[in-house]
Amino acid sequence: MEQNEYLSDRLDDQINWYDKKSIQNQKLFKRLQLTSIVAAASIPFLSGYITETSIVLKIFTGLLGITVAVITAILGIYKSQENWLEFRTTCESLKHEKYLFLTHAEPYHCEQPFQLLVQRVEGLISKENTHWFQSMNKPSEKKHPNHQQKKI
Repeated sequence: MEQNEYLSDRLDDQINWYDKKSIQNQKLFKRLQLTSIVAAASIPFLSGYITETSIVLKIFTGLLGITVAVITAILGIYKSQENWLEFRTTCESLKHEKYLFLTHAEPYHCEQPFQLLVQRVEGLISKENTHWFQSMNKPSEKKHPNHQQKKI
């Protein structure tokens, strides 16, 4: 693969992908988080108006609680905040490498700068892919506050 082809077909493509995914995850995280905050803040307010005959208000307040719980679970499963930050970091790192290469700055003022660029870019992509895979398959590390580990 030639230099210009690699820059456009691989590097720019990856920069655009990470940028797009970072923006998508940021928007998803902020929307869900805002919805959760509004729902959670509404529960104590609405509960002050609940009477024995206000069945609709009781149901609506209960649904708000369910909404908060579901959003919390979704954020935990899809890890949109972590993905947003990881994808943004990778995108900016790829841009950084590209600009250093194009300006022949350190470390790209060597004999074979293109080969070094490919190694560093592919290393960044591989590292991010491995980190993403591990974080998606990692069980929750939260433990019950009263849970104590056995000493061996």
